[in-house]
Amino acid sequence: MPVPYLDLHADPVELCAAMVDVPSVSGAEAALAGAIESALREQAPHLEVLRSGDAVLARTDLGRGTRVLLAGHIDTVPTADNLPSRRDGHLLHGCGTSDMKAGDAVIAHLAATLVAPRHDLTLVFYDCEEVEAERNGLGRIERDHRDWLAADLAILGEPTNGTVEAGCQGTLRVEVTTRGRRAHSARAWLGDNAVHSAGAVLDRLRAYTPREVDIDGCVYREGLQAVRIAGGVAGNVVPDECVVTVNFRFAPDRDAGDAESHVREVLDGFELAIIDLSPGALPGLRAPAAQEFLTMTGTTASAKYGWTDVSRFAALGIPALNYGPGDPNLAHTRDEHVDTRQITDAVAVLRRFLCG
Repeated sequence: MPVPYLDLHADPVELCAAMVDVPSVSGAEAALAGAIESALREQAPHLEVLRSGDAVLARTDLGRGTRVLLAGHIDTVPTADNLPSRRDGHLLHGCGTSDMKAGDAVIAHLAATLVAPRHDLTLVFYDCEEVEAERNGLGRIERDHRDWLAADLAILGEPTNGTVEAGCQGTLRVEVTTRGRRAHSARAWLGDNAVHSAGAVLDRLRAYTPREVDIDGCVYREGLQAVRIAGGVAGNVVPDECVVTVNFRFAPDRDAGDAESHVREVLDGFELAIIDLSPGALPGLRAPAAQEFLTMTGTTASAKYGWTDVSRFAALGIPALNYGPGDPNLAHTRDEHVDTRQITDAVAVLRRFLCG
């Protein structure tokens, strides 16, 4: 099958549309990864290029005193009759336009057109961000090519509406199980309804007051929510088990252990099982390179609500920021789109920062 052609020197808006038109649902990114790899090797001879699974990495070796890493995931959620891309004035519609092929197009265009930046550059286009963490391409790169992730600042091209979002929340999911005793619903007094018992879990969550914490001027608000409830055997059986799935979004001043301890304290007395836990990332705004980038954008950083891969970079001791075109509220929607002016603006801002 021929590799799709991407013109990295073209208008980055057109490059974004071309990337969107190459489907890349998580686990099926090979075509887009091949197109990016081929384009970088042919159109950016000043870069060293590495293929890792369905991730593509490139970097300069100019001997600069600092290195900036630009990263973007190339996978999308499943399409929803929103391919191929289409233009409507300043809006580009299509699966992945906002999350995050607009950011990928910005990074790829800069990779090819910046030949003498004042920072050394590393570009990372990675796979499987939209699925379970163990499949995330950054994890594989960290295991197999750790030296490629070294940097003084990492900028993740996640959609932020062109603002700087610092750090990210951590996320924890726990299953809370209530147990009872089965009986025929016609003789319910012989049983103990586990679904009814789950009401006490919901009462505890309803009464919870979330914490707000200011870190480096970024205010993170925590949240503890029931996100799923499952129980019941049949229409005529008193259920003997019910499971409430609870999600805790926590501020990055808590580590994973603190987050787990807090949830266990709030839900003390209930049977708990941790099913997913990813730490957050501190803003990292005190790093000189981060301060310089903020000055260049002329904006004030805000807290990132949600989890992003800045957490992975923070765990490696690398200051990391979220900055990219696109509205995060449109991610994963049928009407996903990006304002193309944000793509143009992001290219200009990053070019000024990288070239001075």
